[in-house]
Amino acid sequence: MDSFEINKIIAAIILVVVVIFGLDKVSETIFYVEKPEKPGYEVQIIAVSSTSENNETEVVDISKLMAMGDFDHGKKVFKKCAACHSINKGGNNKIGPKLWNVMFRPVGAVSDYKYSKALANYKKEWSWEEMNGFLIKPSKWISNNKMGFAGLKSEKDRASVILYLNQSSDSPRDLP
Repeated sequence: MDSFEINKIIAAIILVVVVIFGLDKVSETIFYVEKPEKPGYEVQIIAVSSTSENNETEVVDISKLMAMGDFDHGKKVFKKCAACHSINKGGNNKIGPKLWNVMFRPVGAVSDYKYSKALANYKKEWSWEEMNGFLIKPSKWISNNKMGFAGLKSEKDRASVILYLNQSSDSPRDLP
């Protein structure tokens, strides 16, 4: 190999190094962004209703809430629940327990369904208030339950679903 070949190889290496560092400097000037004084985003924390297990429940006027409910709207919103729950009389359990007669029965009372320990040991019944709190965010209302549903944020949606669940019963209760 003669010196001319070695010169070409060294020149190619130097050219590659210059191009790489040059592109870095050129791209910095083209895409320059001023760095903020305080990096990150400001996150506002909004208080959400607390869990019933900690006895820090938010007072909800259940009669006003239920007045927002609409049976037909509840039937539509319940389609989100129907992927995991059956609402038909004599229906079977799916991923979640059957919900016929769910209102005002004890939590974890379906005998042929295996509940999480949290739900099995929760010694309350599905009252208007309990169902409303649970539907807001099930994982916070009864911690460590295995229901993966995110919850219903809209008061009208919750009231409508509760109304629909109440009517899906052998003996629906009068609204509060």
